[in-house]
Amino acid sequence: MKMPCSRVSSRIRHALFQCRKSACIAIIVCAVLAPASWAQQAEAKEAGLRQIRSYIAAGWDTLTRSLNDCKVIVDPKLAASSVLYLPADFDAPADVQEMQKRCNVQVKHLPQVIHKLGEVDTSNLEPPGLLYLNNKYVVPGGRFNEMYGWDSYFIVRGLVEDQRIELARGMVENFFFEIEHYGAVLNANRTYYLTRSQPPFLTSMILAVYDAQRVAGKEDRAWLERAYGYAARDYSLWTREPHLAGTTGLSRYYDFGNGPAPESVKDETGHYRQVAGFFLGQQQDEWRDYVVPQKADQPHVGPLFALQVCDSTKAMGQAACDSAGLASLSADYYKGDRAMRESGYDVSFRFGPHGVRTHHYAPVCLNSLLYKTEKDLEQMGEILGRKSEAKDWAKKAEERKERIQKYLWDGESGLYFDYDFEHGKRSTYEYVTAFFPMWAGIPTPEQARAVMQHLPTFEKPGGLVMSPHETGGQWDFPYAWAPDQLVADEGIRKYGFNKEADRVSYEFLSTVAENFRRDGTIREKYNAVTRSSETQVTAGYHMNIVGFGWTNGVFLSLLHQLPETSVTRLADEQTAKPGSGR
Repeated sequence: MKMPCSRVSSRIRHALFQCRKSACIAIIVCAVLAPASWAQQAEAKEAGLRQIRSYIAAGWDTLTRSLNDCKVIVDPKLAASSVLYLPADFDAPADVQEMQKRCNVQVKHLPQVIHKLGEVDTSNLEPPGLLYLNNKYVVPGGRFNEMYGWDSYFIVRGLVEDQRIELARGMVENFFFEIEHYGAVLNANRTYYLTRSQPPFLTSMILAVYDAQRVAGKEDRAWLERAYGYAARDYSLWTREPHLAGTTGLSRYYDFGNGPAPESVKDETGHYRQVAGFFLGQQQDEWRDYVVPQKADQPHVGPLFALQVCDSTKAMGQAACDSAGLASLSADYYKGDRAMRESGYDVSFRFGPHGVRTHHYAPVCLNSLLYKTEKDLEQMGEILGRKSEAKDWAKKAEERKERIQKYLWDGESGLYFDYDFEHGKRSTYEYVTAFFPMWAGIPTPEQARAVMQHLPTFEKPGGLVMSPHETGGQWDFPYAWAPDQLVADEGIRKYGFNKEADRVSYEFLSTVAENFRRDGTIREKYNAVTRSSETQVTAGYHMNIVGFGWTNGVFLSLLHQLPETSVTRLADEQTAKPGSGR
């Protein structure tokens, strides 16, 4: 075994006096120059990534919202002026009163105390507004000017990497406030989100903050005790009706509201009209039935659409078309659309066209996250000395794992699929959430190897695409999104496929970095085929938002896990070092 020159033993140092002069000079050069070379390499690596790291570090401040900033109230998704809403039984704090005067903001109380999600008819809350939170928080950016449920996990991961632990902890405590005063972890803190949650990452956030505090020598068991209680309360949302997936013992996404999602009105102009046109153009009654003929004086859900029958052999125009009456989208379509938004994957065709049947599925992602929640609560129970409760959580987790293996695992194809509990069959729609069970630690080693056989289905030059299906939805082919990239990569790594994890991580990181070199921004999503931030989305909102909270957080997290040689390579690319291309 070779010993580093800087760690020469006293016995070897004694031998140096006996060596020939030329040999001694060679050894001394090794001892003096090697550390300088290492320092230069470290400096080069740091310099190569300094600009993008600085962008992210500044972004935490740019994207942070508090009541000291008047722009916290602004809602880019709606045209109406926003209002700040306080819980019904909550006195206006001094900072709210001061903001009310300084920013000329209208402040109201919610009409009733909320104990659980869905208790308030949000259509009566006019105008819609921002829900008060008592700590600073980081927003995604652009049209997303509020604190989001699952975005925040990936933001918290990035904050922890950047040693912004207090900001990360404050965000987690905001979720405690939401559970206490708004009934659950919300999709985001706007009144129109009081009907739905988002993928449950709360326990993952809690443990990320707790572990970071512990490593920093500030372990806070009293805080963990408090967090444990709130996490258990939020978990219960997913294990009672209407979030149960039939008789499977698994859970589903479900929004308590009805009709069009309010946030779709401005930035998704024409979306519901396009959906109605899509369904009318389908041959199967299964899809056409989501468009319901109406008379003008009949009650209906959502907007009415004027139908026309046109002669396709003539130039399209009024003269070649006749009126065919009015129609609306069905109430069940809007239920599926809202549930899809709770899933976070809006828009994808994974649960049927435009996510129309989302609420009829037990999803792989949701149930994997709930299994991890149960395991996290077991771990918290052990730390807090709640041995009996820890055993109960372990039992719940084992039962969920058995059901996931029964309903969601397809042994013939070797992949996890969502389960249509209404029709009693698995989906065949390949989706990147098939890696969520690996992240949660559910598969056997043999199952993990089978899942990895499908990696080529998803791996493209810019990372992992959401699915191999090109539908026009932003959560399908050819797009790669930061949250699923992190979950999949960490799941792959957890089962020992480090080479593959390093490769796909690098593909995504280098795509983000390459586009940053080009335009100086970090985006919401990327085209994994062209390795660009250019998007051709035709379903849902069409923008590719600049910011961007969860991409920033995932970039830091994946970078931390990457081997040093790959980090150096990435840094070399950023400085356009000759011969360092991909």
